[in-house]
Parts: sequence; structure tokens; C-alpha cells
Amino acid sequence: MITSLEGSWCLVLGASSGMGLAIGHELARAGVNILGVHFDTADGQEKAAVAREEMRAQGVQAHFFNANAASARTREELLPRFAELTGDTGIRIVVHSLAFGTLLPYIAQDGDDGLSSRQMNMTLDVMAHSLVYWTQDLFTAGLLGAGAKVYAMTSAGGTRVMPHYGAVSAAKAALESHVRQLALELAPSGIAVNALRAGVTLTPSMERIPDSERIAAYATGLNPHRRLTRPEDVAEAVSLLSRTDSSWITGNVIGVDGGELLT
Repeated sequence: MITSLEGSWCLVLGASSGMGLAIGHELARAGVNILGVHFDTADGQEKAAVAREEMRAQGVQAHFFNANAASARTREELLPRFAELTGDTGIRIVVHSLAFGTLLPYIAQDGDDGLSSRQMNMTLDVMAHSLVYWTQDLFTAGLLGAGAKVYAMTSAGGTRVMPHYGAVSAAKAALESHVRQLALELAPSGIAVNALRAGVTLTPSMERIPDSERIAAYATGLNPHRRLTRPEDVAEAVSLLSRTDSSWITGNVIGVDGGELLT
């Protein structure tokens, strides 16, 4: 049955930019209260504060926390606060949109550094494994109930290769595997877990990839819509998929790319 999202709560991990920010705005317009976790310097914190006030202007509650979402201490400190804020309502939607990892090649060339084990472990821990840890702790704390939705942001890079993307590609592949396992284990509780595979999107994390302008131009030419995916496209998908109590759509990698991979 299709239900209203008004008055529910959403936790966005990576709330201050890119897809996480767009999702926060879209859900706030639908009457969803927003819990945002981001990890920014002073400039980023100012932008996050502006976003928070814009969401509150929609008549919802919005609380942003500047903390490392990949840290166990952050989860330990924030979960009691989330429980206090959401009360008996709990969290309806969880969005994992953490994009922080190394773009170094595996094999060092021309005197440049190659990927270290520390950098590999950091990339996978932030971009993949943290999904598991947050879901575990939220469920154990009783903040996820029947009808809840968990979304992880993935990309075609999880199954493709390109220069500088090796560690991130590995993280995306691991993330999709985690989604399947979490979907299996949370199905008896009526909780759905899916990965959303956006097309090439001009976000701050995308712009850090070397040669990103050429990649964007190539993707634009491939896409049947003749444009890139926008963060708002992904935000609308989250809003649409979350308007049901059913957990029957679960364990999937759902393309939100305008048909980019078709060609």
C-alpha cells in the first residue's frame, strides 16, 4: 500500500553535498524530518548550515551533525541522540552516500605513489563496510522497523574498470554485496535494502576523479536522454521507492541512470 512520508524520519550519511544533499531536500519537501551526518571543514559546515535551514523552511525538523560517519565513536555518540529525536517513530529511510576514498593507481608508475594497504582499507571501510555497521547499530537500537528502507549509492564502476578508480570500484562491488546480505537478513523484519546505481553525475566526488570532464562528455553522448544524471533524479527515486510499507523490492541494484548502461 502506498503511504505518506509526512512526519517520518530520514538519516542521510553524507548529507552536505551531492546526492545526499539532494535527497535531503527532496524528502524535506515531502514532509520528512532529516538527520544529516557530514564531515566538513569550515566552508562545508557553512553550506551544511544553509541546507539545514532550507529544509526547516519546509516545515520539518532538520538536524545536522558534523562528524566522521565511518567512525564507531560517531555511531556510539549519535544513536542515543537519534533515538531521542525520533521517539517512537524511528527512522523510516537510511541513505548511505559516503564518497571518500583514494584515487591512486594500484601500480606505481613514473615515480608516483601506488596504492597502500592503509588507503585500500580506508576506502572500503568508508564507502562500503560502514553501511553494515550503521545498519547493525540502527537495527539493534530499535530505530529500524517494518517498512524501513535502506539505500546505498553505487555506480557502474562496481563492475567496470578505469584508471584511478580501482579502490573505489572494489568498494562499490563490496557495497553491493553488503546490500544483498543485509536484504537477506533483514527481510524477516520487513526492512528493504537496495543499492541505487546512478549514472555519471557531476558531484564534488566525481569532479575529483582525474579526467572527469572527458568521462562526463562521453557519458552524455551515451545516454539516451543526452544528458548526465542529476542528483535530483536519484532523490526522486528515493522518494518514490520509499512510499510503501512493502519490503518486496529488496536486495537489488536499481539503475537510476536514464538508460546510460543500455548503450
